[in-house]
Amino acid sequence: LSLFAVVGLGLLTVWGTELRGLLVGAGFLGIVVGLAARQTLGSMLAGFVLMFSRPFTIGDWVRVGDQDGIVTDITIFNTRLENFDGEFVVIPNDKVSNQAIINRSQKGLLRLRVDVGIDYADDPDHAKQVALEAISDLPEVVNAPPPQVFPKSFGDSAVVMEMRFWIDHPTPPRKWKAVSAVVTSVKEAFEAEGIKIPFPQQELSGRAETGGFRVQDVTESTAEPVEPREQD
Repeated sequence: LSLFAVVGLGLLTVWGTELRGLLVGAGFLGIVVGLAARQTLGSMLAGFVLMFSRPFTIGDWVRVGDQDGIVTDITIFNTRLENFDGEFVVIPNDKVSNQAIINRSQKGLLRLRVDVGIDYADDPDHAKQVALEAISDLPEVVNAPPPQVFPKSFGDSAVVMEMRFWIDHPTPPRKWKAVSAVVTSVKEAFEAEGIKIPFPQQELSGRAETGGFRVQDVTESTAEPVEPREQD
């Protein structure tokens, strides 16, 4: 190839062809091709790394960067996800390998969290026990590891309690089904036990006047007439 290149350049010189413009154009073309090849080779190498390290497989529920969905295809160059709106997202493998990957399917279990507020007048220990019983009886929730409920924080209108529970074979539909079942079951259990889930509210208070003076409006009908003064 080198010999052919030298011969070709020699012939162009003999024929009087201007080589400076040709060489500049070839240089720019080489830069463009090199950048494209670099990106392609980067995606290809990342694809081989993903295939050997196997951070996820087809059918896994993963989050790659800000993309969340089910893995539908893995090639040497890119990874395809189907998100929860039915859209297919194609991500180059070099971007996949450079971002955080969360695999929710690999362990076979997924822990979920739901917050609930109880009135300040209610007993947190009693509310905790009622919530635990309501969650443990649900078929959508596994009991190993067992569910957990504990007071989390003081809210503006309620004591906030966090409910933690696990589901098996995690998928988006199973997640939302379990969350819906927990919310419904705990609400019904609280209502049966008289535990109040308060609405957001604000408490206004006033104080008595301790001094100062009051400005009173005087209407035109009650105001006393003012006598005009003579000018000196």
